[in-house]
Amino acid sequence: MSGHSKWATIKHAKGAADAKRGQMFTKLIKEISIAARMGGGNPDGNPRLRTAVLKARVANMPKDNIERAIKKGTGELEGVNYEELVYEAYAPGGVAVFIEVLTDNKNRAAADIRNILTRAGGQLATSGSVSRLFKRQGVFTLDGEKYTEDAVMEAALEGGAEDVSLSDGILEVKSAPEDFEAVLEALQKKNFETMSAEISMVAEADVSLDNDGTAKVLRLIDKLEENDDVQNVYSNIAIPEGFEAE
Repeated sequence: MSGHSKWATIKHAKGAADAKRGQMFTKLIKEISIAARMGGGNPDGNPRLRTAVLKARVANMPKDNIERAIKKGTGELEGVNYEELVYEAYAPGGVAVFIEVLTDNKNRAAADIRNILTRAGGQLATSGSVSRLFKRQGVFTLDGEKYTEDAVMEAALEGGAEDVSLSDGILEVKSAPEDFEAVLEALQKKNFETMSAEISMVAEADVSLDNDGTAKVLRLIDKLEENDDVQNVYSNIAIPEGFEAE
């Protein structure tokens, strides 16, 4: 998992992300809707929709919200047509940033993202220069103070997980994207509660900066994540030991 993804998880675990709950639901609804539009409203025959619904359930999204989002995607209810876009960029210090967008206005999204990057000292990169630094993986996080690494590892490996690690009190499970559902079900079968579960872009190698540089990059990423058109932001920044945000 990228340094920032882990940092965001730790913030969430400490309750600092509660105010973003509504925004998170909005992003999940958009993902469910576009998955239903592209592959149909039956999760059994639509792997992308099935994954989006599983992620929404992990986030405790009400069942009615999920069903409405599916119906908006299939056209049974009036909804908005979203377009998928990807932006590759570099933050200050040479940190790679991979930005996934779902928008109903690509011109607005492009202008907003360019503006956020420029103000923070970042810049857009050529296509493929950043994406090659990441690979797509299923990533699950659990409370390392609540569960032991051995117990989680046993359940996760039964589901086909590739790796389990413990860092800063967070247990992190990784899997191949195609094994995401099986690993999640294996964890839930053993009554493990996940803090997060998603198919993520994981950095192959991290970039380390000093505390000031790290803070600048995290502020940039936070600004991107606050944008309504941005679905996900991944980076290869490594959080320094003992780092505390301002």
